Amino acid sequence: MMTIDEIRALLNDLESDRVERTISTTNTDKFGQAICAFANDLPDHRMPGYLFLGVDDDGNVKGVNVTDELLKNVAAIRTDGNIQPQPSMTVEKVPMPEGDIVMVRVESAIFPPVRYKGRIWIRIGPRKGVANEDDERILMEKRRVNVTSVDSSPCLNATINDIDLQKFKHYYLPKALTDDEIEEDRKEGRTVKEQMASFGFYDTKYDCPTNAGMLFFAKNLRQFIPGAYIQYVRFAGKDRAGEIMTEHEFKSNLCTTLQELDTFVETTIANRRPIPVSSTREDPFVDYPYWATRELLMNAICHRDYTSNGPIQFYQYDDRIEMMNHGGLYGRANEQNFPKVNDYRNIVVAEAMKVLGFVNRHSRGVLRVQKDLKANENGEAVYDFSYQTAVMVTEMKSPRGERATAEAIANGFLTEADLQKRSEKGSSITENGQKNGQKNGQKNGHGKRSDVTISDEEQPKFKIPEFPSKIVEDVYKAIKLNRKAKYSWLQDNLGVSEATIKRAIADLKELRYIDPEHSKVKGEWQLLK
Repeated sequence: MMTIDEIRALLNDLESDRVERTISTTNTDKFGQAICAFANDLPDHRMPGYLFLGVDDDGNVKGVNVTDELLKNVAAIRTDGNIQPQPSMTVEKVPMPEGDIVMVRVESAIFPPVRYKGRIWIRIGPRKGVANEDDERILMEKRRVNVTSVDSSPCLNATINDIDLQKFKHYYLPKALTDDEIEEDRKEGRTVKEQMASFGFYDTKYDCPTNAGMLFFAKNLRQFIPGAYIQYVRFAGKDRAGEIMTEHEFKSNLCTTLQELDTFVETTIANRRPIPVSSTREDPFVDYPYWATRELLMNAICHRDYTSNGPIQFYQYDDRIEMMNHGGLYGRANEQNFPKVNDYRNIVVAEAMKVLGFVNRHSRGVLRVQKDLKANENGEAVYDFSYQTAVMVTEMKSPRGERATAEAIANGFLTEADLQKRSEKGSSITENGQKNGQKNGQKNGHGKRSDVTISDEEQPKFKIPEFPSKIVEDVYKAIKLNRKAKYSWLQDNLGVSEATIKRAIADLKELRYIDPEHSKVKGEWQLLK
C-alpha cells in the first residue's frame, strides 16, 4: 500500500516514463494506450507504471467524482478484448487533501508485446507512442527471455516452408490488423517472418516457426505435433461398447479445424429440426445447443497440453456427449475456484483464437455455457477433474425434442409416417459424418452458408466453378477472405502487378462474382457469389 507522500512524489516527477496523468474520466482510448505502454515496459524498469485520473499534466490534483461505476469502467479495460494479452493491473480510489483521484497500477508484462486495438504502445520518456520495428524487436527479445509456454517455444525441426503463408496473409492478418496497419507494414517492407514473430508465430532467433505458428498454419500439422487433432466418434448406445456408427479426425491446422468444427457442431451435432406444436406452427428444437457445445470444444482446444500425443476425444452417445482433453487445470485455476478463476497454458493460442473470434477471454464462457444448457433442459455440463492429467466434460442430451415429438404424435400433429419421411430426407448422420441434405454450400438451419464438408477425404475449402485464369480465382479467394482488401494489399499478397489485379476484378464483375454496378460499398467488396 503506497503512502500519500509516495503517491505525491510520483505525481510531481514530471519527467518520469512510469507515470501518466489526466483529468479525463471518459477517454478510454487514452487509458488503454497508457496501460498498454506501461505493460510493455520498453525501458525494462521491471517496475509498475501508474495512470492517475484527476491530476493535470503539471502534477496538480484536481480531483474527480470517484464512483463505483467509474472504477468498474476503468477496470473493464483489462478484459474488454482490446488489450491483448491481458495485463496485470489494479484500480483503486485514493483520497487526497485536494480531492479524490483514481490510481491504476500496471505491472510489466512477462510476454510482450502487448497491443491495444492492434497497435503496440510504448513509453518514450514522459509521453507515449507507437512502437517502431526496433522497439518491437526489443520487446520480442524480452518475450523470448521469459518464454515458458509450449506454444510460444520454437518448433526447431520446422521451417518457413512448412507454413501455409497464404492462410496467414489472407485469413489471419486481416482479422488481427486494420487495413491501415497492413498498408504500413507493406510500405515499411516488413517480411512475413517479422509479421508472424510479432504475434508469437515465429522465432527470429532460431529462424523457425513456434509451436503456435505450426498449430495455426502448418501444412502438415501432425508431422510436427502428433497429438494436435480432434477424434470424433459416434457410438450406438450409452457406452463405448456400442457399435461405432461414424468417426472422423479433425487433423488440419487450427485455422481450418476451428471453422470445420464450427460448421460440424451447428449442422450435425446440434440436430436442429422443426417439430409441430400446433396445427399451424412448428418450433425449432435442438439436442445440444450450438453455442454451448462449440464453446466447450473451443475451450478444450485452447487449454489442452500439446506435449501429449493423444487427441482431444469428442465422443457422442445416445444420451450425451463427452469431451476429454489432455492437461488438467493450469496455473491459478483449481477445483475450488473453477470456473471463476482462469489461467492460460497456451498464451499465444488463446490470443490467436480470440483474434479469430472463437473465444472471448472474458472468463465468462463456462458460465454462459451452463446458462444455455439449462435453458435447453440439458442440465449443467459436468466437469470431472479426477483424471489428474486430463479433464472430462459431459453434456447431456436435451429431452425437449423427444418430448415435443411425442406430444405432436399424441395430438395428431405428426404421424409415424411423417417421422419416417423426415428421416429419409436426412435427419440422421451419414457414415462420413455429414448430415444428409446438408450438402456443401447449402444453407443450414441458421441461414449460414456451410463451406466445409466433414468427411475422411480432405475437401477444398472453396467450391468455385471454372475461372478464366488462376489469378482471377486467387483474387476472388483473397477478396472472399478479406472483404475490405485494397488493391495494394492484393498486389502484395498475390505477388502480381496492380494492372493484373484490375483485369482480374474486371473479369469477376463480368462473371458477376462482384457487383458490376456497386463493386464496393463503404470500403467493402460486394460479392454476388
